[in-house]
Amino acid sequence: MRIVITVPWGEKLGGAEAMLDSILAGAPRAGHEAELVFMAPGPWAEQLARDGFRVTVIPAGRLRSPARFLLTVWRLARLIRRRRPDLVLNWSAKTQLYGAPAAVLAGSRRSLVWWQQLIPSDKGWLDRVATLLPAAAVGCYSAAAARAQQALFPSRRTFVVSPGTPAPVPSVAGAGPGVGPGAGPDAGPGSGPDAGPGAGPGAGPPSALALALGEGAPVVGIVGRLQPWKGQDRLLRAQALLRQRGQQAHTLIVGGDSWGLSPEYAASLPRLAESLGLSEAVTLTGEVPDAGPYVERMDVLVNASDPEPFGIVLLEAMARGVAVVAVDSGGPGEFIQDGRTGVLAPSGEPAALADALETLLRDRELRERIARAGRESFLADFTEEALQRRFFAELQALLSSRR
Repeated sequence: MRIVITVPWGEKLGGAEAMLDSILAGAPRAGHEAELVFMAPGPWAEQLARDGFRVTVIPAGRLRSPARFLLTVWRLARLIRRRRPDLVLNWSAKTQLYGAPAAVLAGSRRSLVWWQQLIPSDKGWLDRVATLLPAAAVGCYSAAAARAQQALFPSRRTFVVSPGTPAPVPSVAGAGPGVGPGAGPDAGPGSGPDAGPGAGPGAGPPSALALALGEGAPVVGIVGRLQPWKGQDRLLRAQALLRQRGQQAHTLIVGGDSWGLSPEYAASLPRLAESLGLSEAVTLTGEVPDAGPYVERMDVLVNASDPEPFGIVLLEAMARGVAVVAVDSGGPGEFIQDGRTGVLAPSGEPAALADALETLLRDRELRERIARAGRESFLADFTEEALQRRFFAELQALLSSRR
């Protein structure tokens, strides 16, 4: 199967790029030929070219420039016409805006598929326009995202492929209190890019982090770009509520204001911690190249996004034998069994997060049992190899139905 994949940017920003990276890693082994077309240059595009993939960069610029838009569509249509792929996969709603008209011009309309990165809303113009354009099917992370996508006009065929992540490299040195057998320092491609590239202010490298955290209160962590929807502020308020209940914890916030998306929010978090009287019980690492060693230092990892399309970082914690808490909104409720492989909070509000965390912080035996079950769930269903099998099986089914 020959696939042309359009990608909006040349850098790894988060879970979407992590998933595509894992898919690409399995393409040659499965006998598939994948070609990448990036709409912007960057280190990820350069790395894939060095890895042997055919990579083309067609700088798209801003959508507000009609001449640039038409030029990009024309160049992409010419590439598709030359390659004659079995499928054209647009890896976001943004690239669907370019890839759909290009595929139509190239005579490949029936080969067009795009991947929905979010849980869409009819209030989002980008999702509405992307859905109006031709597509044989739309792929989603979760059934929740698929239902929301089908509610948009016109209703398109959807399919769901749950993400996976590479298994951590076995490690003993530097392992944290929540690490199970076989856990290691490699966070895989998901949490590292999501937390942002480069070193930022805060605890510094993991070796310094051990000194900063010390031994004492359980470590509750959150990994991701510092943006309001990620909920780092709600976790801090939950920590303050736990302290009022007599439950001590140290909060570890891994990530920074990657690419300047929310600088005001990022700057507000240290001030919020101080206003809540938590400065000595909160560590902000800033941006890090690999979140894996930090996840290993956690007793509990929290995903406070509400809603969350899936939450790959939860899998990365489960793979390391770290207990997880997530909001029962969107993807997490579809792969976390509440009370067995993790704990689900009914909402992302501070009180709900505090209640879910208190269950684990007060009962170490329960925390360790859930961590073990989470790791078993990861090994059974959410490895990188499992993701590759699911994804290519869906594409093969689409190709067969078209024929």
